[in-house]
Amino acid sequence: MKIAVWHNLPSGGGKRALYQQVEGLIGRGHEVESWCPATANQEYLPLASLCREHILPLDFKRESRWRFPFAWSSKMEQRIEAMDSHCRACADQINARGFDILFATSCKFYRVTSIARHVRIPSVIYLHEPYRLLYEALPRLPWAALPAVSALRRFQPSRLKAALQDQLSIRSLRIQVREERDNAAAFDRILVNSLFSRESILRAYGLNSYVCYLGVDCRLFSPTDEPVENYVIGLGALDIAKGADRAVRAIGRIPKNIRPRLVWIGNFSDPAYESDLRILAESHGVTLDVRVMVSDAELRSALSRARAMIYTPRLEPFGLAPLEANACGVPVVGIAEGGVRESIHHGINGFLVDSDDPKALAEALTAILSDAQRSNQLRLSSLDHVRKNWTMPKAIDRLEESLEATNREFGTGDAQR
Repeated sequence: MKIAVWHNLPSGGGKRALYQQVEGLIGRGHEVESWCPATANQEYLPLASLCREHILPLDFKRESRWRFPFAWSSKMEQRIEAMDSHCRACADQINARGFDILFATSCKFYRVTSIARHVRIPSVIYLHEPYRLLYEALPRLPWAALPAVSALRRFQPSRLKAALQDQLSIRSLRIQVREERDNAAAFDRILVNSLFSRESILRAYGLNSYVCYLGVDCRLFSPTDEPVENYVIGLGALDIAKGADRAVRAIGRIPKNIRPRLVWIGNFSDPAYESDLRILAESHGVTLDVRVMVSDAELRSALSRARAMIYTPRLEPFGLAPLEANACGVPVVGIAEGGVRESIHHGINGFLVDSDDPKALAEALTAILSDAQRSNQLRLSSLDHVRKNWTMPKAIDRLEESLEATNREFGTGDAQR
């Protein structure tokens, strides 16, 4: 097939997944070209190293200094119109080049853009998640009313201003919700990374989707055979969604004589969150080592030397990090929420804990840290689990089948390899 790709991703797991998908499709003999705005990350795993990539302008105009009553909603509408203009320009080029199918992925601004509305070929989006902040309390649900105040304070100028800003903000978010849902409905097929994500898309957008599991590049993630050190590793951006605070509280409950360091590796750090996390770690007697934007070689080494991974994000849609750890022979202790329930099999490649109770997480980690025989068994079974079930060739098989099925159902001709 001749496949057009569109993306607007930051660095991180989503970009790694797309890079591996494009690499795998090209390896199967498909012709791939990519389109993206300049806001997409061009440094981390650039698609330009695999295929021709077209970077088209995205003109988000500066917000007006004049605070007229509907400035906030006007800004949202302006940004959506700018993204739509970018998508039209991409679609014009794609339509003129005779592609068989559009393969889009999430947008870091809106999750789903209007690109499918403008192409004249079958379209698929790999949607990792809906725009979670609109549907989950992380930490506050945006639709919740302002805190209640006494009758005497309701008409104070500061309260009236806050109420007006709140209403304008909600109107802006409603516009975003409308556009994202309509954009998602324009795609012929929505692919997701887990059954949990399928349910999330159904709850958020009311649309059907199909699970197309990702895979791990076992050429990149494999044991280095370096000596194991006394630390537990966590992966993910240093912000509230990835739950490093949960990990710190858990490790702080491990007996001091075997308590490991916590090495946290991420592609991004929220300065305020990191500052609070360091204070939390000190208060719990946890040695915290934060590393941001390490190389793949450093990541592989750090994973291979860890005693275990602790996986504590809040409602993560799927998460490749536990499987990447398994591919390096490292068992995972995780909280049984989100997509990790589909990849971690209790007692085989790690342990799942039913809640974020620090004591329960600490006990699961201690079972690995204090029993060398059990730890070695888990390291071997973790590696075997990934190699049997989660390799990249299997993931590309699933993706290729989905693209070809969409092309057959919605295209004008048979897919050609």
